[in-house]
Amino acid sequence: MSLAFQREVINNIIPRVEPDIIHCNDWMTGLIPAMARRYGIPCLFTIHNIHTMTSTMAEIEDRGIDAAAFWQWLYFKYTPCNYEESRGTNRVDFLASGVFSAHYVNTVSPTFLREIVENRHPFVEPELQAELAHKWHAGCATGILNAPEPEFNPAVDEMVQFNYRPKNHRVQKNQNKIFLQNPVGLEINPDAPLFFWPSRLNPVQKGCALLAEIMYDIISRYWDTGIQIVSVADGAYQQLFHDIVNFHDLHQRISICCFSEQLSHQAFAASDFIFMPSSFEPCGLPQMIGGIYGSLPIVFDTGGLNDTVRQLDAEHSTGNGFIFNVHDAQGLNWAVDRAMDFFLLDPDEKEHQIRRIMTESVLEFNHSRCAESYLDLYEKMLQRPFLV
Repeated sequence: MSLAFQREVINNIIPRVEPDIIHCNDWMTGLIPAMARRYGIPCLFTIHNIHTMTSTMAEIEDRGIDAAAFWQWLYFKYTPCNYEESRGTNRVDFLASGVFSAHYVNTVSPTFLREIVENRHPFVEPELQAELAHKWHAGCATGILNAPEPEFNPAVDEMVQFNYRPKNHRVQKNQNKIFLQNPVGLEINPDAPLFFWPSRLNPVQKGCALLAEIMYDIISRYWDTGIQIVSVADGAYQQLFHDIVNFHDLHQRISICCFSEQLSHQAFAASDFIFMPSSFEPCGLPQMIGGIYGSLPIVFDTGGLNDTVRQLDAEHSTGNGFIFNVHDAQGLNWAVDRAMDFFLLDPDEKEHQIRRIMTESVLEFNHSRCAESYLDLYEKMLQRPFLV
């Protein structure tokens, strides 16, 4: 499918449109920057995820793309000697090709880009790390945060039962909490602190193993507060979460649900806190959405989480969440304790802080800010003389 899409772009769209600039995204468009380099069209390549695919030029040409026209701008598994020698056996890395041949590269988190350049993630392929580092040191790489879709706004969200704004969040979030608790089997208690797991249950990245390790302890330690956890997510760890709930008979305190878009929106509106303990994060959106909905994120200090979450200091009215710096169960436990310290503050003080965070989040995490950053980058690229 990606080759069919790129064939259409390379063979038809670009020749007809004759663009001043080309903007590509991820490995699915990894061949296009090489073509853009061949014809001297400034090209921006955005990395949202570090997944990639490979293919040979023979396979690419078999799909109707003239790889011979720009093969020297592709990134091969082995250093190519010539076109004929490379065509059938030397595989092309699509993501590395996009980075290598693009005139400018951006990731969707400034911190995640620095982490790759500094070689802090062993799972990043050496070829990709090297090419991003080259772009960075040449002044041709930056980070621009993504933003949630506009419908993620509790004032207008059609999937939320009781809409609300910063000024009336206190009452309406309690109503949303009651509305969520009943269908997912939780004890009806609007005063219970509710923690929400919004991300896929992927133990490699998302940190659900940390929560599994401390889930029973969290519930036991704060039992008298009525504490609850709801997970609205699919993934490998869902069964383990179910096993923990069943073994300890915690069905009225922990609810493990398959992903549902409507249920997820309602959980954002009902919850007090969001779990986002990713071990790495190219950007992340739930932590931004959480702030907009007045559900404060609990995060590990990495990537896009570092860019978007600051430690909450109620005394000085700063910050918007709770950050831990060592990626283990003890670190997550510590952050939960800080969240509970906040939850047990005077209700009026807590309301004031959540109102502030909701207001600041709407102003900071939006498409207008994101689009402005990309427009500034386009202008910079168009003014800069690129060599073919």
